[in-house]
Amino acid sequence: MHISRVDLNLFTVFEAIYTEGSVTRASQKLNLTQPAISHALGRLRQMFDDPLFVRQGHAMVSTPLARSIIDPIRRSLRSLEVTLNGVHAFDPATTAKRFNIALRDVLEATILPPLMLQVRQSAPLVDVAASHVERRELQSEMANGTLDVAIDVLLPLPSDIMHTRIYQDSTVVVARKGHPAIDGTIDIDTYLKQDHILASSRRRGPGLEDFELSRFGMERRICLRCQHYFAACRVVSQTDMVLTMPGRYARIANEQFGNQIIPFPLEVPPFDVFLYWHSNVDNDPANRWFREQVIASTR
Repeated sequence: MHISRVDLNLFTVFEAIYTEGSVTRASQKLNLTQPAISHALGRLRQMFDDPLFVRQGHAMVSTPLARSIIDPIRRSLRSLEVTLNGVHAFDPATTAKRFNIALRDVLEATILPPLMLQVRQSAPLVDVAASHVERRELQSEMANGTLDVAIDVLLPLPSDIMHTRIYQDSTVVVARKGHPAIDGTIDIDTYLKQDHILASSRRRGPGLEDFELSRFGMERRICLRCQHYFAACRVVSQTDMVLTMPGRYARIANEQFGNQIIPFPLEVPPFDVFLYWHSNVDNDPANRWFREQVIASTR
């Protein structure tokens, strides 16, 4: 089938139905009538000789063929969009645009304040939306353009996801001021004798520091498992329990508590934090500008 015989608008409709799971929501997203969306879907079904979407209740469920072609179609649409947008240079001083960034909540407090200070100085009409995106969804979200960049530790992502290291962080131990066994320093024997807090979004399983301890045949006693470092820091301030956490966030989260922040008592390498983006926006002026702001704000 030659490309000249294909209405490229059909692929925009296909991607919208796939993403929204509904003809109604696809019509709202594209600002088209439902009959127009249904007509386009009929042409797509004829072109591919496949139903592509099957109604189950109120949802349109994709067929195996639809699932096999969605990624290349999304990449092609995104590349075309980047090409068209590239005709007009991105001017941060006058352009109204929203950038979507994925990062975990522990990184929000360290990344967003300096980033927004950087952005607001040169781009008053630019908005930023930060959200938690499951790591297994990062590739598809960036491929279809619903996500501009992501910030996380080193991840095993496919080659079409590009990345660069933006900073290194260290592991520290947090203990309350006046702790009976800890005063500015801590050795490994004292560390292991303490009652520990583990902050994790997972219900079970060890923390990264536990993997490091296990390499030396060591194990600590975790007395409290909670979801957020901030809550854990408050518990530390009112008990003799200790917390192990990233150093950058430790300095922010403990400002109001006055807890001690002490280097981790084992020689462990610092961990890297990376900025990720899709290869199809590598040369997009807007995305490139935003990546530059992220990098500059984390130095």
